[in-house]
Amino acid sequence: MNDIYRKRLDTLQDTLSRNGFDACLIMQEENRRYLSGFTGEDNSVDESAGAILIGPKGLILATDSRFELHAIHEAPLFDVHVYKTGLDKDLPELLDRVGASRVAFEETRVSVGRFNAFAAALKKSGSTAELVAHEDMTAPMRAIKSADEIQTMREALAIAEAAFSAVKANLTPGLTEKAIAWEMEKEMRSRGADGLSFPTIVASGPNAALPHAVPGDRKVAPGEPLLIDWGSRYNGYCSDSTRTVVLGSPCDTFKRVFDTLFEAQARAIDAICDGASGKTVDAVARGFIEQTFPDGFGHGLGHGVGLEIHEAPRLSYLKDHTLKAGMVVTVEPGIYLPEWGGIRLENMVLVTENGAEVLNTLDYRDHIVAI
Repeated sequence: MNDIYRKRLDTLQDTLSRNGFDACLIMQEENRRYLSGFTGEDNSVDESAGAILIGPKGLILATDSRFELHAIHEAPLFDVHVYKTGLDKDLPELLDRVGASRVAFEETRVSVGRFNAFAAALKKSGSTAELVAHEDMTAPMRAIKSADEIQTMREALAIAEAAFSAVKANLTPGLTEKAIAWEMEKEMRSRGADGLSFPTIVASGPNAALPHAVPGDRKVAPGEPLLIDWGSRYNGYCSDSTRTVVLGSPCDTFKRVFDTLFEAQARAIDAICDGASGKTVDAVARGFIEQTFPDGFGHGLGHGVGLEIHEAPRLSYLKDHTLKAGMVVTVEPGIYLPEWGGIRLENMVLVTENGAEVLNTLDYRDHIVAI
């Protein structure tokens, strides 16, 4: 494993050099794990499990006493430094130890308050090190998965799909959205998931018109859409899938929406390949949907999945990311009709040199639950 982390660190240091930096401060949980192996979890933006410093003279993982043994065991390439009164107080000394002069930090991770504390500590110490906000230089590295990462994601997905199949077999009218969401979580955890990729979405009837609905006390009724968006986390990596089913016979609107999305998704997946534009792939699905449902599809078509549930790249009309072999993305067109409900179909797709490989195994056409 050390060879994997050394390679990642070498790649990052090359990127730093090309951008005029000699060091970086990494505080985002997923980036720390990707670069060091340290699995400590942040409780909030301002309650961090630690930071890693990468500079010309060394590698430091700074954390507090709760994670000391954790860090020593999981990140052998790093010198572990335990701070007692907060990272900001020790930062000048640590930057000096790694030989840092111009230091990049993740602009989307460091709060204004934390940055001000860092700046004040550097000024007080007389340090000449400069902290410079920069976009996440680790994101492009994490976007392209190794064979081991892809295998881990396959395992996360297998756990999630097995859980869905078990819950689907016991769906009956009268169950609440909350009850179904709880069964999904229990099934995923019982099959070996570390946890959930995100809180499971279960939305029935009109609630399914809300793309990120929160499960409530509404009871599922026959003939209406029942949308379930879920994912399991395994060895740190996420899965993400959505299926929309119906208990009993679907109405004509359900059939029309479902068939439109099925075709839109198939066309989009056919457009995915190494070098394809994420914006173009989004347009393939969006253009087909808008022929029948002009205002039905509002969100982006998909996103990268990995250590985070939402990461680079994006399949979106807002951003134009170039797809590369080794990326794993979701393809999740949806149509949402206020007062009636909505349907979303989501698969995880691996970008390959020759096209796309759908990682999911559950058949969309098996969406009618007999009652």
